[in-house]
Amino acid sequence: MLTARAMTEYRSELLRSLDERGFIHQLTDAEGLDALAQKQVVPGYIGFDATAPSLHVGSLIQIMILRRLQQAGHKPIVLMGGGTSKIGDPSFKDEARKLLDADTINANIASIKRAFERFLTFGDGPTDAIMLDNAEWLDRLEYIPFLREIGQHFSVNRMLSFDSVKLRMDREQSLSFLEFNYMILQGYDFLELSRRADCRLQLGGSDQWGNIVNGIELCRRVDGTQAFGLTTPLITTADGGKMGKTEKGAVWLNADQLSPYDYWQFWRNAQDADVGKFLRRFTDLPLDEIERLEALGGAEINEAKKVLADAATAMAHGEEAAREAAETARLTFEEGASGEALPTLKVEGEISLVEALIGLGLCGSKNEARRLIAQGGARVDGEAAGEDVAIAVTGDVRVSAGKKKHGLLTP
Repeated sequence: MLTARAMTEYRSELLRSLDERGFIHQLTDAEGLDALAQKQVVPGYIGFDATAPSLHVGSLIQIMILRRLQQAGHKPIVLMGGGTSKIGDPSFKDEARKLLDADTINANIASIKRAFERFLTFGDGPTDAIMLDNAEWLDRLEYIPFLREIGQHFSVNRMLSFDSVKLRMDREQSLSFLEFNYMILQGYDFLELSRRADCRLQLGGSDQWGNIVNGIELCRRVDGTQAFGLTTPLITTADGGKMGKTEKGAVWLNADQLSPYDYWQFWRNAQDADVGKFLRRFTDLPLDEIERLEALGGAEINEAKKVLADAATAMAHGEEAAREAAETARLTFEEGASGEALPTLKVEGEISLVEALIGLGLCGSKNEARRLIAQGGARVDGEAAGEDVAIAVTGDVRVSAGKKKHGLLTP
């Protein structure tokens, strides 16, 4: 019987570690998975659609749970959605995604792959991670045979009851037949991975619960295979905001989409109340050390934030990039100097302060830049600028937006 999480005392290292670090929201059969994880290597997968050249930090909890799976002696399967990206997941979206062509999807997959190599060990061993692409089987499906073999196991009534679908319908927003098929294809992915890689576990965010349950039911009905599902909680910041959204946009994992310095700054700027939660879920620090850090009060909590930023950046970009980002921040904030990792903009001659703020990515629009200047939040080489001044760039010029965002104009 499929049930939500029903126990908290786990015997397997896998579920104990996930529970201790706050990864478990729902489980389909806690006792069954706990027992299986004690007996054998459990292959588990998460699907990632290739709708952009990089994943962002909102996907990091899913990458980290695969890392925990491998650390506990089990096998991570990274499933790239080369097939499903051609449709788009409707889960909790206000509108349909723009359809991408095959070349764009393949280029996105090639770009995304680089990030996973920082977090997982890939290879041919029993617990080594593998990466598959569901286009391998979805692109070859024949419609009528697929309907006969797979479609009969899905109830439209039940699919309409899922929150991800109800949300769109309650808002009277269009849900195309194309998107409606996504949950059937995701269920079929689980069946294929069960057959191809002996996969027994699907992991995902809380918005994927219905899709995961569909896949488990399909494995049982078609092949008589016992499978399991686990969802992670929705990660929000202490003020209720969505994790990974900033004034500058998404916090990308690939360095060519977001510099390691900006990535470091994202973690350094975490709210005090989020530090312990983020350390548990997004670093490998021991739990006792995390408890010590999150107990720091007053200005000392900033040291914990630096530890968080160092550890998270080292994991995503390497130790050297983390050290450079931390040193740049130290020079910028503690000594007022300019570090090499700051965002830079090459300028010939002069540039207005508004254009500099936009060009460095410190403001998203001219109106935002003008408001910042009017409020006294813009500085040029540490001096407040009360108007949109022209900046002569004959040497390096440091431009600041508030106390925490800085950039460098270079001739």
